[in-house]
Amino acid sequence: MELANVIFKKSDYVETASGNKVCRQTVLCGSQNIILQGKVIVQTDAIIRGDLANVRVGRYSIISSKAVIRPPFKKFSKGVAFFPIHIGEHTYVGEGSVVSAAVVGSYVYIGKNCVIGRRCVLKDCCMVMDGTVLPPEAIVPSFTKWSGSPGRMDPSGDLPECTQDIMANFTHSYYDHFLPDTAVVKAID
Repeated sequence: MELANVIFKKSDYVETASGNKVCRQTVLCGSQNIILQGKVIVQTDAIIRGDLANVRVGRYSIISSKAVIRPPFKKFSKGVAFFPIHIGEHTYVGEGSVVSAAVVGSYVYIGKNCVIGRRCVLKDCCMVMDGTVLPPEAIVPSFTKWSGSPGRMDPSGDLPECTQDIMANFTHSYYDHFLPDTAVVKAID
């Protein structure tokens, strides 16, 4: 199934040499600590908190509008320490989700309005359904689907072994169909 084109206003986005498409309405705190590996889409009103610790986002990942990527923290007797967050390749973070995980693997799907608690570990090829709240330090194994509040493994079954291919195809297709409004005008002419 082919994805529909997502049209964006070319003047609202900055495209980097490595193919990242970042909305000008995105809040990038501490941008010197944010590494987007290439062909990453960061949509309107997303927030990435690089001022707290390093944030690394892998190739072909999508950060949807109003999503928040915030490095995890741990309280100590002398204060609070923030730790880097790494998001793997071909990962989708849904609209309005807040991610404060230690690691989000590659080929991971995080639905809309999810809360991924601090220092969670999401292994490769897993899925977090819309509206799921994962408590701090939860570990989501590969090829599992999680849902609910608090998040639990979904009883509907495990993900298929081809999840990696499905997510790679989905993120490639999303990137290819994320088009500036000028491309649409040229296609009509």
